[in-house]
Amino acid sequence: MPPSSSTTSVAAPASVQQGRVDDGVDRFQQTPLAQEVAFLTARARVRGNALANELLSDLDLKVRPFAVLAMACSGTNPSQRELGDFLDLDPSQVVALVDALEERGVLQREPDPRDRRSKILTATDAGRELYAQAAERTRAAEAQTLRGLTAAERDQLRELLTKIVY
Repeated sequence: MPPSSSTTSVAAPASVQQGRVDDGVDRFQQTPLAQEVAFLTARARVRGNALANELLSDLDLKVRPFAVLAMACSGTNPSQRELGDFLDLDPSQVVALVDALEERGVLQREPDPRDRRSKILTATDAGRELYAQAAERTRAAEAQTLRGLTAAERDQLRELLTKIVY
């Protein structure tokens, strides 16, 4: 049944009313979705990770294996289970990432003195060298991603995200 003349409708954007359609996605910035924190943080993550992956590509790394290597280089001696919890990864994902890094010779599993059924992850000398190169690139990706923010705004963003995450 066709809508009656009394049916309320949503007005089309001015650009459509004037017979033109905006190119690009800029016209979506005022939608309710584009104002949601979850959407904005997800988009920021996607953009940051894409740039970091691009800058890490010649090292044959991506963001996830970099995160595993970073934790192995942190001196905290994480177990695979702790690493999965911290990085919010499924145990099978952690195993695959650790296996690949171990095959490259940049990571090793060692007995965990706290629990002999568990293994801790430590970096090899080659892993620490790879981490140093990769960390420089991820810092560059972060700087590029956050280039529109002042140093104070970057610090504030980091502080606010830390409150949310921890």
